[in-house]
Amino acid sequence: MRCPKCTSIEDKVMDSRISKEGSTIRRRRECLECGHRYSTTETVLRDGMVVIKRDGRREEFDREKLMHAVRAACHKRPVDLEQISMLVEDVIDSVEAQFDTEIPSRALGQGVMQRLRNIDQVSYVRFASVYKEFRDVTEFVEEISALGNPKPENR
Repeated sequence: MRCPKCTSIEDKVMDSRISKEGSTIRRRRECLECGHRYSTTETVLRDGMVVIKRDGRREEFDREKLMHAVRAACHKRPVDLEQISMLVEDVIDSVEAQFDTEIPSRALGQGVMQRLRNIDQVSYVRFASVYKEFRDVTEFVEEISALGNPKPENR
């Protein structure tokens, strides 16, 4: 691992912690050249996973692309990065258990929507609007109505 400050490859690990979901390890490192301390995260490489798109195209699975989509849906919402990371890992683990190496994009989208619905309903509607390709306002209204969580009236 290269030091972000001086680019030396000589470092020592000061501390290692396993994430709550157990899929990543966070390491605190110290550069032996300049003394700079920095953190790294290790995740399991998921080689060979392919996403089958709606139009039949196949594309290599990209965890960062899924993270970006969920982060965009949660932008300026009370959802922290750790929740998003855990959601993405949970979705990936779920589809890996269901499918071998070829994962339909609909399974990823539905997995994200199912989990987002329980975390933040606004983020859920944002994600659903892109995933389901809403074409007009009535589709938004239908999706919000389907949430079935009416707010109490102020009297």
